[in-house]
Amino acid sequence: MILKPNKLTKKRITIYILLTLMSVFFIYPVIAIFANSFMGSEEISDSYSFVASLDNNENNKAYMNIKLIPDMFDLTQYINILFRQSFFLRMFWNSTGIVAAIIIGQLFVSSTAAYVFCKISFKGQNKLFFIYIITMMMPFQVTLVPNYLVVDRLGITNTYAALILPAIFAPFGVFLMKQFMNYIPKECIEAASVDGAGYFQIFIHIVLPMLKPAIASLIILLFIDYWNMVEQPLLFIDDAVKRPLSTYLSIIGKKDFHYAFAASTIYMLPPLLMFLYWESYLVEGIQLNSGMK
Repeated sequence: MILKPNKLTKKRITIYILLTLMSVFFIYPVIAIFANSFMGSEEISDSYSFVASLDNNENNKAYMNIKLIPDMFDLTQYINILFRQSFFLRMFWNSTGIVAAIIIGQLFVSSTAAYVFCKISFKGQNKLFFIYIITMMMPFQVTLVPNYLVVDRLGITNTYAALILPAIFAPFGVFLMKQFMNYIPKECIEAASVDGAGYFQIFIHIVLPMLKPAIASLIILLFIDYWNMVEQPLLFIDDAVKRPLSTYLSIIGKKDFHYAFAASTIYMLPPLLMFLYWESYLVEGIQLNSGMK
């Protein structure tokens, strides 16, 4: 006997098909960039060139001939980027150092501040927390100018500190960590207090071990956010050599278009690998924070 699919099965299949099409639509540019990174300069020039055409109405049109599969596997782009473009590698390590310092600093500030706001009672606690995170509701462009004025007053323009310090004290990390700490039972902290543990001991031995999903989630989000920052380096850093790699992609796209695909592929690898490595922690953190677990 052949069983006919019910309405629920048909609906589920339809949803899967739509999600698959959407996934292909969003991942296609990534696949195209990766495939085109193995093309030679001549093949790229032929593939990404505008071809003019004339229709019956004598209206000039132009279209681009885009290829997804290279005719010949070529590593010239990667060789030029990694061994002949020293500027690229220097900016890559600039991005790595800046993002690492931001993540370490914000993890410390966010976890300690969230612990104080969530687990230590004091007068005006909720009002102070609201004032602290109210800047998170503002558009990024609104806080960019005040940040520049503060950086200029401190005399740290054109230095890495101009990018690192404002990012360390961003309110998003505190908000995220506090949301996770709300799920830590107060009984655990009260029991540790009865045993004679102080605030610092409770934070190190009880709170932090329970925050692994939150810490992993925050690391991934911070890395992706500040790895792709463009406005802050252009505004705070005058010396192009000190800027991160994110500002170099637009330059290489204009000057050395033949190397842009390899540069973009290398640029995408660190956040992609980090996401794949800590994907389970991110999913667990989202489920816990949304109350689904």
